[in-house]
Amino acid sequence: MKKLESTLPNMVIVLVAVAVVTGGLLAWVNNVTEEPKKAQAGLVLAEGIKSVIGGGDIIVAEEDTIVKDLDGKTSTFVVHKVNNTDGKFIGAAVESSSMGFGGDLKILVGFDAEGKILGYTVLQHAETPGLGAKADKWFQKDGKGSIIGRDLSNGKPLVVNKDGGDIDAITASTITTRAFLKAVNQAYAIYAQQDVDAQTGATSKSNAEE
Repeated sequence: MKKLESTLPNMVIVLVAVAVVTGGLLAWVNNVTEEPKKAQAGLVLAEGIKSVIGGGDIIVAEEDTIVKDLDGKTSTFVVHKVNNTDGKFIGAAVESSSMGFGGDLKILVGFDAEGKILGYTVLQHAETPGLGAKADKWFQKDGKGSIIGRDLSNGKPLVVNKDGGDIDAITASTITTRAFLKAVNQAYAIYAQQDVDAQTGATSKSNAEE
């Protein structure tokens, strides 16, 4: 077989051929791994829902996706309505997010049928390691800023103590705390089908802390 001459057209042909083959391989790999990734994500979400509702045998009876324009951008909330094994409605787990110190802070919050917070888990964050990243523990039942058991049906949103509320902020991470509480308040508003206040749980004040 005659060797290709090292001319510009031949080099272009070889590079294009390599790019096509490489692109095809990447597309194949992505297609092969897409379904397992979706399945894994589904399992993680299912465990998260069970966790924030309080464990036990539950059934996700219905899922609603709600889109709102907040803070100049489109925000998506997902409400996972939950029944017990007898078919009785016991609450919902709500996916909610807000802008934290380093980027989007996404959480899953569980509410009972009366509006009390059963639990939560942090699904995604870009907060400072060791500071804002403490949100996954700080607001749990044994945390310093615990919100577990708080009843939001009384119309009083969760507010950090620096803004006149009674929730202790994560040490040196007031911005993250505000973002977290805002996400929780918005989650409840969506769950209760109330108007979502874009500033709830937050403040317009500038703060350099994280």
